[in-house]
Amino acid sequence: MVENPLIKLEKYKQSPWLDFIQRSFTQSGGLKKLVDEDGLKGVTSNPSIFEKAMGHGTDYDEQFKQLISSGITDVVTLYETMAIDDIRAACSVLYPVWEKTHGLDGYVSLEVSPYIAMDGHATLEDARRLWKRVAEKNLMIKIPATAPCIAAIEGAIAEGINVNVTLLFSLDMYKQVLEAYIKGLEAHLAKGHHIAHIASVASFFISRIDTAIDKQIDQRIAAGDKESGALKAIRGKVAIANAKLAYQHYLEVMQSDRWKKLEAAGAKPQRLLWASTSCKDKTFPDTIYVDQLIGRDTVNTIPPATMDAFRDHGTVADTLEQNIDEAKKILAEAEHLNLDLKKVTDQLLEDGVNSFADAFDQLLGSVGEKQMILQGNKLTHLQSDLPSDYETAVKTGLDKWRKNGTVRKLWDRESSVWTGKDENKWLGWLDIVDQQVENLAELEEFQKEVRNRGFTDILLLGMGGSSLGPEVLGEVFGHQAGFPRLHVLDSTDPQQVHSFQQKVTIATTLFIVSSKSGSTLEPNILKAYFFNEAKKVLGDKVGQHFVAVTDPGSHMEDVAKQDGFWKIFYGLKSIGGRYSVLSNFGIVPAAAAGLPLQEILYSAQRMEKACSAGSPPAQNPGVQLGTIFGVGVAEFKRDKFTIIASPDIGSLGSWLEQLLAESTGKVGKGIIPIDEETLTVPSVYGKDRLFIYLRLENKIDPQQEKAIAELKAAQQPVVTINLHDKAQIVQTFFQTEFATAVAGAFIGINPFDQPDVEASKIETKKITTAYNEKGSLPAITPIVQEQGFDLYAGKVEIAKLKGLSTISEALKNFFNEIAAGNYVAVLAYIERDLATREWIQKLRLAIRDKKKVATAAEFGPRFLHSTGQAYKGGPNSGVFLQITADDDHDLPVPGEKYTFGIVKEAQARGDFDVLSERDRRVIRIHVKGDMKVGLDKLSQSILNIL
Repeated sequence: MVENPLIKLEKYKQSPWLDFIQRSFTQSGGLKKLVDEDGLKGVTSNPSIFEKAMGHGTDYDEQFKQLISSGITDVVTLYETMAIDDIRAACSVLYPVWEKTHGLDGYVSLEVSPYIAMDGHATLEDARRLWKRVAEKNLMIKIPATAPCIAAIEGAIAEGINVNVTLLFSLDMYKQVLEAYIKGLEAHLAKGHHIAHIASVASFFISRIDTAIDKQIDQRIAAGDKESGALKAIRGKVAIANAKLAYQHYLEVMQSDRWKKLEAAGAKPQRLLWASTSCKDKTFPDTIYVDQLIGRDTVNTIPPATMDAFRDHGTVADTLEQNIDEAKKILAEAEHLNLDLKKVTDQLLEDGVNSFADAFDQLLGSVGEKQMILQGNKLTHLQSDLPSDYETAVKTGLDKWRKNGTVRKLWDRESSVWTGKDENKWLGWLDIVDQQVENLAELEEFQKEVRNRGFTDILLLGMGGSSLGPEVLGEVFGHQAGFPRLHVLDSTDPQQVHSFQQKVTIATTLFIVSSKSGSTLEPNILKAYFFNEAKKVLGDKVGQHFVAVTDPGSHMEDVAKQDGFWKIFYGLKSIGGRYSVLSNFGIVPAAAAGLPLQEILYSAQRMEKACSAGSPPAQNPGVQLGTIFGVGVAEFKRDKFTIIASPDIGSLGSWLEQLLAESTGKVGKGIIPIDEETLTVPSVYGKDRLFIYLRLENKIDPQQEKAIAELKAAQQPVVTINLHDKAQIVQTFFQTEFATAVAGAFIGINPFDQPDVEASKIETKKITTAYNEKGSLPAITPIVQEQGFDLYAGKVEIAKLKGLSTISEALKNFFNEIAAGNYVAVLAYIERDLATREWIQKLRLAIRDKKKVATAAEFGPRFLHSTGQAYKGGPNSGVFLQITADDDHDLPVPGEKYTFGIVKEAQARGDFDVLSERDRRVIRIHVKGDMKVGLDKLSQSILNIL
């Protein structure tokens, strides 16, 4: 019987390892059979191998299900958990080999993250982590032979970690690797540790070199190169020659006094491991890279097909130390022929790093896809229906993010993702859900205390990000039995303040004063007013009815302590207001209102993990959505994002409106969100729209469904976020926050600042200060007056409207300026109630239908902390109709000369002045006398003009 060539390798002191790992192969006994029958002595793995194993078939489905059902996790953790189980199982099979060879063989290799191949520090950290997590004596950690990772190789060896150095192509780099191994051993020994247990191999890649060199040779021969004969003579020989000279260096070092000293202390040699040994060229024997590289103290890691071939017809002989002079001549001839081996090996290293990263992307993508399928309805579903050119651009954008590793950079908080300024300081929202989950017991205790104290109402006093998120949570989840009803007041309109005061019973109301900075005007004066009103009822116990949510060190914290507030909850300074809904600014009001905190936070956490750093862009719901957003604006000028939400989650639009506008509308760029603009026929819409459909799957609106279908048929771009239940609004919070940050990168802006919001605040403060000093507002002169109305114009409009005597003439002139691609915003500084919302909606839809432009219907001062940023700092395509009115009655602001009415007037003026200063087309119509009569008359006049 002919002896198995694989078994014969042992006579030449070469160890055959298998370049393959698969769960079913190990579980079925296939791996053990190779050990028993073929003398297999080790296993190597890499991302490509795991991608084939995990990404296809059903081997891992059962564990997938178990892991997903047992907790919320990200794709990297899922992959690692399953991969480590495979590695441990293989280690168990190979452990007898490790024992028999006294730790020379029997190893299983697991690679550090391919994404950090050019970061030595991160690679060493990852090597430590994996070594500790797998915790098997016969494990080897694979570290790439890149220049930055040489120190990581030395560091890992110095710590007693077994290392398989991978992606070695050049002799020069191999010399550095062997030096790093020796230095590592010396360092470990110098600390007084034993070194006999440390093992390492240097994986020298073979066939890829010939593939690259032979391609050049074939091209030159085909072109009739004068050196064709010489080129043919070395075809298919360079890689083996290169390997033989590397082995000669190894032999030289092993004879050095330095090595002999380590050897005497028990050191094992760092054996050369021949990798990439399958033959790609069918003109050569399929076992050439095994047959020609047999020698003592070496390893050949062989793919399954090549192993089968070698077992069948391999030739075993001591070939590695033969024809060394010939090998030198081959490399000299390659240099003479300008084949530039160094350039080739440098490129192969770069390509190898990239290909392993690409394979890891595919692997994690496959894991992510399976995770989403198995999670079923536990995660929202994103669907996009885009014109073909738009869809192609999105795919290109996603692939660019994948190649550049931008998702990981974002999670690493690198400002270079955006403008390279201070964006890294504003990313606390990325992992706030994890922190809230950790603090769940504290939040639930507060919830219990609120219920036990018998409050009937909660009145939240805040603006922008401090109010819009809680408002959505309150409206979507509704009143919870046994808990107080949540009301959100975000206006300085005295009528609205009075209306909210009438809605609550002060004696049994919990007041939540919510302000990140603590210096925002509106929460401060609302607090002053209601604290004063509550004191009349509650006396000295008034503070026990107040809770503050604010950032540490803020003015509001000082006020809360001074006034004896019941509790103070803190935000994070690294989270801007519009990104704060899942922080205490949203979750504390949710807790007080009795919302199911565990359900909410766990649901949000699912989306956070789905958007994690390891989730490739094409499978990452936040990156997918953000790329659609960013590409739409940057490449197709589709900047009017029209939000359609199922009725039961309708208020989600106002929150998203702020997130999009305040994050992106600056430096003349950005998104103009359009909320609550009831859908109509497709012919009304221009090419500046992107439709965002927030679809509650179990409560769809048939009319919305029909209209959306018509938009898709008309080739309007529609992106749908399917929510399987209303609790998934918290997933939408995180997904759209992440998407907005991604969109900012595509648009080329900082999505975390709001320079133009501050401009309005400054103007408002000037006016209120002037009132406090003089007792009256600065005089302003209308350019048109008639019974019941005054009209004011910004500097762009003044010259156009001068000489006109009626409001109708001015409005006609103004509306005639509206062109395709514009949008019209009606900015009403009046009480926001059902009647006024119906009035403004009717007006804006009429404008849209007649002018075929996007329209916004906003109430001031609420919108100043939302879309106001985009109106002033975004694209100059807006036409603004500001509406103010006489107040029926006013309310005092305790401690100030000005009143709520004066503050609202100052805010309207400040807003108007900044719009005018920014060359926006803006007019203001002030309604005098009876507001309802005036509004009806105004809208009729506009309808007649249209």
